[in-house]
Amino acid sequence: MSRLTIDTVYLKDTLAELLSIASPTGYTDTIVRAAVAELRRLGVEMEVTRRGAIRARLRGKSARGARAMIAHLDTLGAQVKMLKDNGRLELVPVGTWSARFAEGARVTVFTDQGAYRGTILPLKASGHVFNDEIDTQPVAWTNLELRVDLPVRGAADLVKFGFSIGDLVAIDPQPEFMDNDFIVSRHLDDKAGVAILFATLEALIREKAELPVDLFILFSIAEEVGIGGASVLTDDIASLITVDNGTSAPGQASAEFGVTIAMADQAGPFDFHLTNKLVKLCQDNEIRYQKDIFRYYRSDSAAALEAGWDVRTSLVAFGIDASHGYERIHLHALRSIAELLTAFAQSPVEIARDKAHFSSIAGFPSQPMEDADVYPAPEKPPI
Repeated sequence: MSRLTIDTVYLKDTLAELLSIASPTGYTDTIVRAAVAELRRLGVEMEVTRRGAIRARLRGKSARGARAMIAHLDTLGAQVKMLKDNGRLELVPVGTWSARFAEGARVTVFTDQGAYRGTILPLKASGHVFNDEIDTQPVAWTNLELRVDLPVRGAADLVKFGFSIGDLVAIDPQPEFMDNDFIVSRHLDDKAGVAILFATLEALIREKAELPVDLFILFSIAEEVGIGGASVLTDDIASLITVDNGTSAPGQASAEFGVTIAMADQAGPFDFHLTNKLVKLCQDNEIRYQKDIFRYYRSDSAAALEAGWDVRTSLVAFGIDASHGYERIHLHALRSIAELLTAFAQSPVEIARDKAHFSSIAGFPSQPMEDADVYPAPEKPPI
């Protein structure tokens, strides 16, 4: 089935709006409400779990053997570990990211009395005071502190303003949308993935696409801490495509252009048949793609499998430079993934038995096992 045209203006505008909403893991209610509002505007039916994961649905010809696509609304962040005697805050990271990228970040701290602004600084921040020691102190979260923009002299003053251990800290994204379609920001992981899913939905609805089975669009709220897609699937879902970042770096095949199809992450190989179908859809629709394997990476797909969901899983990624830092992507990759997803949503179902959890061996797929015919058989010598 042919790919659909993607409204890239809508995609970029949606991404910009998502980036403007702070959503570190554990503080996602506001972005959940924003996503729900956009789904309502598009006229998509949905339901929300008690903690805020979203399950939206486009109806197809059959409910069983449904397909799902997932991205996560939550981002990296930090949390207050201690109120320090010098009037500053000790932090621990929320999610896995380097203290190197936290240094100098402007942030918002959410307290019971309201939100406050501040800056994450190294303990030795001024060369006028510490001379060369500012360059020799180790990179570690224990060597950082948060300076809040308030008249505080000690821990008692912090308490008066409402600060408390456990307060969540959102890191400013500082996005830039370049004229050459590069996008630089924190938290493109995975707000770019969320924007891709909205752009996919918009295209399917605009073109009144016919779907062979129901399509679920899922948004998780705790992927950065490993929970992700554990609790938002349904029994009818047979296949799950995760949309997230791919690491563009030396030693990786990911690129900031086209679709990066992950063959495996640290949780193991992705589903053979689903992944190969995505590759073929890229080939048939002339969508640029590359394959990659991620050794230090896991996604919503892994969380779903670990939670016991028996679904075929895959990961399509937009190449991202400096993941979990100041990230950079290109609109070409975002558009390419959305095109692929529209083609997949409309494509025929090849494995009909997937509509049931258990069935006979009839219709079970097979993987090639024959030896490749690399060399022609030698001619028989003349008698």
